[in-house]
Amino acid sequence: MNYPPPHHQEANFENVITTIKTFPLATLISIKEERPLITHLPLLYESDSGYGKLIGHLDKSNPQIESLRDNQKCTILFHGPDTYISPSIYTTTQLPTWNYIKVHLEGTVKRIEENEKVKESIMQLTSFLEGEDPKYVLKKDNPRMEAFINYIVGFEIKITQWEGKFKLSQDKISKDRINAREALYHNHQPAMKSYLENIYTQHKTKD
Repeated sequence: MNYPPPHHQEANFENVITTIKTFPLATLISIKEERPLITHLPLLYESDSGYGKLIGHLDKSNPQIESLRDNQKCTILFHGPDTYISPSIYTTTQLPTWNYIKVHLEGTVKRIEENEKVKESIMQLTSFLEGEDPKYVLKKDNPRMEAFINYIVGFEIKITQWEGKFKLSQDKISKDRINAREALYHNHQPAMKSYLENIYTQHKTKD
C-alpha cells in the first residue's frame, strides 16, 4: 500500500519553493539526547546548485541551539493553508475530509559565525518579509541590531530531501476539485478573523 497516495505527493519542487516563500514561518525540529526540540521561526529560502538552503537565527538561550551545530541533521515543516471539506460542496457523494498543503524537508546545519554575515541574513529576511512595497528598511548600522546580534546564533540549513504533501481533492472530478479549492480559500479567511479576534481579546494588555 502506498501512503500517502501518489496523487497527494507534490512532484514539482518549484511548487514546494513557492509554498516556502508564501508561508515562511517554519517548524524546526531537531533531536538532543533522544528528545525532539521544536521552534517556530521564519526562514529565508536561497537557491544553490542543489535543492537550496534555509537561513535563519535563534536566541542563544533557546535550548535547541545545542542540537543545531555543524553537520547536525534536522527536519523542517512549512504549513500552507488547510480546511475541513464538507461533503455538501461536492456534486458527487463523498465523506468529510480535510485538505491541506504541507512541506516536509530534511537538511544539515551550518553555523554562521561572522556577525556581519548574520546581520546581512537578518536584513535579507526583513527585506523579503516586507515585500515589494516595503514600509521599513533595516540598516546594518541600526543600533538595536548592534546589540541584538550578541544574543542570537545564525545558521543555514542545506536541504537534502524534500516532500510536498498537497491534499487537494485530486481524486475527485473536475467540478468537485474546483469546489474544494474555493472552500480552501474561503473557509480560511473567516475562521482566521474569528480566531484572531478571540485570541487578541483574551491576551489584551492594559495601556
